[in-house]
Amino acid sequence: MDDLHVPPGPGAPRGLRIPAAELTEQFSHASGPGGQGVNTADSRVQLRWDLGASAALTPAQRERALAALGPRLVGTVLTVAAAEHRSQRRNRTAARERLAGLLREAIAPPVPRRATKPTRGSQRRRLEGKRQRSLTKQQRRRPGGD
Repeated sequence: MDDLHVPPGPGAPRGLRIPAAELTEQFSHASGPGGQGVNTADSRVQLRWDLGASAALTPAQRERALAALGPRLVGTVLTVAAAEHRSQRRNRTAARERLAGLLREAIAPPVPRRATKPTRGSQRRRLEGKRQRSLTKQQRRRPGGD
């Protein structure tokens, strides 16, 4: 098994290289198509990677990844499964690509929100609503108080 290369992107301008020693693959029977070999071939792949113990990430990248992938993690371990292909080799490739894609999205810094002004129409509608509410409340008062 080779190192996993994550292509460059936001949050990782030079990309990432996850050492093969940090990745764990487990194989099992896959459901679905397979013909005669469906019950004998272990073509389903589960790829595990421990984000918390990895030396491939900077502290900032690790923090963003743990926050973004939190619901998918068991402790700090990320598990990706692939069983869509009949071949174990193709499922291994699919699992590695899926892990790289998840990691790329997770370490990307959040896009800052652009401040916008309310439109003239929305300002006009808000002020008109306030005037209507004020008028309604004025009409509830006792007459002759002024």
